[in-house]
Amino acid sequence: MTAMEVDGQETAFDEQLYNRQTYAIGAEAQTRLSRTDVLICGMTGLGMEIAKNIILTGVRSVTLHDTSSVEWNDLSAAFYYAKENIGANKVDSCIAQLQELNKYCSVTKLPKEDLKPEDLLEWRAASLEKHPESHQVVVYVDKPTTHLKNMNETCRNSGIKFVAAESRGVSGCIFVDNGPAHIVYDTDGEEIRTLLVINIGKEVTVHEDERHELSDGDTVMFTDLQEFPALHNDSFDVANPITFEVVVTGPYSFKLRKNGEDVDTSKLGYVRGGYVKRIRQPVTMPFKSLEHSIREPEFLNLDFAKMDTPGCMHLLFLALHEFERIHGHLPAPHDPDHADEVVNLAAEQHKKFPDLSLDRDLVRELAAVSKGNLGPMAAMLGGLAAHEVLKASSGKFTPIKQWFYYEARECLLSPSPSAECCQPQNSRYDGLIAIFGKAFQEKLHNSKVFVVGSGALGCEFLKNYAMLGVGCGDEGSVVVTDMDGIEKSNLSRQFLFRPKDIGELKSKCAAEAARVMNPDMNITYLTEKVAPTTEHIFDDAFWESLDCVTNALDNVIARQYVDSKCVGHRKPLLESGTLGSKGNVQVVVPYVTESYGSSHDPPEKSIPICTLKNFPNAIEHTIQWARDSFEGFFSQVPREVNGYVHDKGFLVQLDKEPSSRITTLQAIRGALVTEKPKTYEDCVKWARIRFDALFSNEIKTLLHNFPLDTITNSGEPFWSGAKRPPQPLEFDPSDEMHALFVEATAAMFASLYSITISMNPEETVKFAAACPPLPWVPKKVKIQTEENEKVTAVVDDSISHEEIIALLPKPETLSSFKMVEVEFEKDDDTNHHMDFVTACSNLRARNYKIPEADKNKTKGIAGKIIPAMVTTTALVTGLVNLEFLKVMQQNKKLEDFNNSFLNLAIPFLIASDPATPAEVKYGPADKPKTWTLWDRFDVDEGRDITLQEFIDWFEEKHELEISMISAGTSVIYTFFQKQSEKRERLKTKVSQLVERISKKPIPANMKYLPIEVCADYDGESADVPSVRYKFR
Repeated sequence: MTAMEVDGQETAFDEQLYNRQTYAIGAEAQTRLSRTDVLICGMTGLGMEIAKNIILTGVRSVTLHDTSSVEWNDLSAAFYYAKENIGANKVDSCIAQLQELNKYCSVTKLPKEDLKPEDLLEWRAASLEKHPESHQVVVYVDKPTTHLKNMNETCRNSGIKFVAAESRGVSGCIFVDNGPAHIVYDTDGEEIRTLLVINIGKEVTVHEDERHELSDGDTVMFTDLQEFPALHNDSFDVANPITFEVVVTGPYSFKLRKNGEDVDTSKLGYVRGGYVKRIRQPVTMPFKSLEHSIREPEFLNLDFAKMDTPGCMHLLFLALHEFERIHGHLPAPHDPDHADEVVNLAAEQHKKFPDLSLDRDLVRELAAVSKGNLGPMAAMLGGLAAHEVLKASSGKFTPIKQWFYYEARECLLSPSPSAECCQPQNSRYDGLIAIFGKAFQEKLHNSKVFVVGSGALGCEFLKNYAMLGVGCGDEGSVVVTDMDGIEKSNLSRQFLFRPKDIGELKSKCAAEAARVMNPDMNITYLTEKVAPTTEHIFDDAFWESLDCVTNALDNVIARQYVDSKCVGHRKPLLESGTLGSKGNVQVVVPYVTESYGSSHDPPEKSIPICTLKNFPNAIEHTIQWARDSFEGFFSQVPREVNGYVHDKGFLVQLDKEPSSRITTLQAIRGALVTEKPKTYEDCVKWARIRFDALFSNEIKTLLHNFPLDTITNSGEPFWSGAKRPPQPLEFDPSDEMHALFVEATAAMFASLYSITISMNPEETVKFAAACPPLPWVPKKVKIQTEENEKVTAVVDDSISHEEIIALLPKPETLSSFKMVEVEFEKDDDTNHHMDFVTACSNLRARNYKIPEADKNKTKGIAGKIIPAMVTTTALVTGLVNLEFLKVMQQNKKLEDFNNSFLNLAIPFLIASDPATPAEVKYGPADKPKTWTLWDRFDVDEGRDITLQEFIDWFEEKHELEISMISAGTSVIYTFFQKQSEKRERLKTKVSQLVERISKKPIPANMKYLPIEVCADYDGESADVPSVRYKFR
């Protein structure tokens, strides 16, 4: 816990609230954020997006300034404005809602008229007076950036970071000036991996499990090399480490340099041991002033297919600023004269910048819609601009240097609407109508969209759809489904939820919040998982009714299922995901692109059992081992005991598992007889026994079977390479990790029997230290040493399973007894779960001299926590909804769509054309029949037909001879069936066969059956599409 102040009052910093973001940026960066004060000037839709994101990231304060009033045009992107706010001050109309986002961030209004440089200095002085260690960032929004030179110069001279952002129709820009000497502490945000050294000769070689990914000049340090003092550090956390520069010689090897000289490591006499780790070095980045950057612009170019576009966009925005200076407003929507004037102004600017390219058609096209106000564009730019504020204040990640321009010309209608169709209607959609016209807006109103998931992505999607007016017409609708409830940690990035919603259903609260943003929205929430088990809810009629599906899911299996339904019903799918500062967008369009399921990520790398049990060499190994120990002690054993006591068929089932029968019965006997505690003191004794067994005796047994001088059959030392020799631990009550283990283990063991904890931590450790150590008896055991080695499980044959059962109390005598089965919960700091896993993992790591991990890192790995940032989420959903606008036009070509890949830490954002669907051919070589995943055979004879009629249909219409037919897992026809069975089936209707063979009735609301066939064409096997059979 750290401390923050809100309105002068110190309050507890809620680490649980920010834990997903902390895993993305680290505790140090989060601390710097908590000392940051931000001033946002301009509360347009883009300004509101930036404010929302910054507040949720956890800065100390956000001050808002805008003297203008809410207009109809604002409502198409500014989600906290309502029509009742028209004519009211913008800050006054949204400040209460923004403050609700985060109680730890003070949100205030700056009561000034037009800001002057001295006002910025006064704001900074007030910030420093209150918090001398604070950082300040000023963000200008939708102001002509090139007219802010004086304000920028004031910020540079006073140490204030400066960000400016503009959203103009389907184009936008961001400018960043972090001062003449901005320090970046971490350029890429990538986790620095600890690498296992397996040899030091002329070069250092690391284990081939993973590439070192070092670059020439990187700085590294070593530990666990006590025999080589010139290289060794006691830990990776020492204050003044011994470091070296590297010269990369291969993906798993490198040489060392010190003070510019090569280091000779060839004569060290290395045998085993050692870990190496890259050390981050701060980087100083100079930024030019706005005035200098206008004259000599540096662009962040993110689309290699549009290399000249940033320069052209620079000319466009200079021209737009000049047009606005002359006329007092932006060009009227689709006004050809205004657009031509902007082109001429850009041409004048081009004379000053002859090295930049001027695309007159692009300038004209973007200028014609620059008056528009597009929610997805505000979301995209707002996520990126807020991320730049995070970088400026924390020193985390590489900032934009210094201009970023973005345009989405592919979203525009072709042909363009007339100026008459794009005039203001005094409606909340005026900002959209200015771009797309009233007819397309009506199409959005009557669209039917399904949003699968209402977590971080889902909340942003619903907000964007509300701003676009999706599902707001008489025929339109939005359906959102999510089976999860709201947790506290959700609140830092799932912005539709508030503390009062904790425990409520996500889909319900998200739908209600979206309806508040746009009361016209016809939104329905469901709480069911989209899966085969819910096809009676999400049936054929449901999928057929949709215009588009938007995935907001967090697992591959669910994504693949939704994708299969979209392919089967030929519906567009918008797919996306985030991981910290990284994200991706995929658009799936029937007949145009491949599907989500067309490609697969490689499977997650698993840890070999022998490594996990006996030869760990990385902290990930020991954490997984600790998690397995947790499950065994506190989940599996209680489950088996309860099965024995309350399930009459338990022993019968156990007889079918002879390899684990003795072990299971021994565990049950221990829990019910030999180790069953009566008092908390008994629980502490059990914890001390577990310590001795796990970290002392098991290690002694391993070394007894494989002494340090063991030589393999190949003549190599057994303890070398990835196999590190362990050392047993002796219980030390003064060691914090030893103490934590017995405290957590005793408390967890007591909870299984509902025994009250009757000792404080000091008493617990003192009592554990007084317990006699568990004796160790040397014994030879068979130990698996290689991944592919087969080792028969050792079964204790000193006692039979019948004898153990005879020693157990009879189940009927225990009818009222039930052990508590513990389910691992990482986010409850009072339940001892993470204390046990952390201590257990680190003690195991200490056995093997593996660098240990703190509780926070352990929690991230053990709980498989996915780092998440609201800035990345906002940007990704903005990109997705730009693709949605293209999908809804139904006339776009492949090259108009963009799959996007981004890493805001670098920063990197690249768009690429989606892949086309793969073609499959069958039939004659000179004239083959071609199909893709979007094609299928639609068998619809207006009734349920017989199997013979079904087979004849293919023969008559496609010259295919059917050899096998299956529906799901049920095979209803094969050419090699018995003749009597075949004749009977051929006369039977297809749906009846499916029901009979699957032994399941077909749901009443199901009218199509998905069927697969194997077929021959002209005597040759043919790879044919799937079949959709309509039988009702």
